[in-house]
Amino acid sequence: MLVENKHGVLARVVGLISGRGFNIDSLNVAPSQDPTVSRMTIQVPGDDRVLEQVTKQLNKLVEVIKVSDLTSERFVDREMIVVKVAAPSAKRAEINDLASLINAKVVLVQNESVVLEMTGDQERVTEFLDLLKPFGILDVSRSGVIAIARGDAK
Repeated sequence: MLVENKHGVLARVVGLISGRGFNIDSLNVAPSQDPTVSRMTIQVPGDDRVLEQVTKQLNKLVEVIKVSDLTSERFVDREMIVVKVAAPSAKRAEINDLASLINAKVVLVQNESVVLEMTGDQERVTEFLDLLKPFGILDVSRSGVIAIARGDAK
């Protein structure tokens, strides 16, 4: 969704969605190539009826420029995670090997833990976290999904 880059817009969007009893699984907001416009990527669980209702309601907000439902289109999505994993010295090489296989980066090494950074689609991020569980995930921060439609430029 493209919205005017003004204070209060995020609160109105979230209020509209939650006020109708819908949940938000993921939310990401950042300025677009035009500094007066922000791109919001919102993941709302539900069937076609729910998504249609959310889309219609969002289109009624004055600050909303464009709403695109990507569920029926081809799109590229990414999510970044930063995860702290228990890493005693005996397990560190194994964690480093796993990170290399997944194209994750080691961003911090501490006495008993390492912090890894990884970017991928939601499925790949979830699989990576599942592979790290046996080592002991101490903390995780996820960016939320960002997405863009595929296809030709218009």
